[in-house]
Amino acid sequence: MEPITPENNPSPAPESVPIPPKKEELREVIARRNWKEYLGESILIIFSVSLAIFVTEIFSQIHENRQTRDVLHQLRLELISNYDAEQSQYQYHLQVLHNIDSALKDENFRKQFIHNGQINLSVIAPEGVLKNDLNDIAWQVARQNNIFSKIDLRTYTMLTDIYDNQQRITNSEGEIGKLLLSFESRKPENARTTLILLSDNYFAWAVQRAPKLLMKYKKAIDALSSY
Repeated sequence: MEPITPENNPSPAPESVPIPPKKEELREVIARRNWKEYLGESILIIFSVSLAIFVTEIFSQIHENRQTRDVLHQLRLELISNYDAEQSQYQYHLQVLHNIDSALKDENFRKQFIHNGQINLSVIAPEGVLKNDLNDIAWQVARQNNIFSKIDLRTYTMLTDIYDNQQRITNSEGEIGKLLLSFESRKPENARTTLILLSDNYFAWAVQRAPKLLMKYKKAIDALSSY
């Protein structure tokens, strides 16, 4: 038997297996920065934050100024409206006092005022105790928004006085109502006393303070003319 040698071996030679190339290891790059670069970045961050705060503050101030102007503008319009209303009401109250004087002098007129225990206010005050309403809505809004830090103390004091006196005139309706709803005031024999008390209430609460109030209205309207 012939010995098996590489030359007469019928088995095919085994295929060579390729060896994959080794992956190159990624090298970590560490950036080294000096203190000047760190300082520059810190300054940039601080500047960006400061700029954002500054811009926000500017827009906030613009909004606040616009809101203040709007509120003061509405307050001025309210003062103008109340001035016109009080001018008309003052003349009306003077007429009411004249009617009361006529009733005090004329018994027949007085009997129209109180008849069978009923008070007929319309013969004395045909348009009610108060002819007009004096509003304070814009005043209340202004106080809630603390816009008075934007105006001088003199104007603020004048506005406070105006609305205080305005409120007293408005209160006259309640005070006169108490008088007229009193049992004693409805007695015919007390008609003169009732009329005198009615006159005193109108004069003290409304008529006496109206001229000065009208003057203060005009001054306040002028003081807020830029709004």
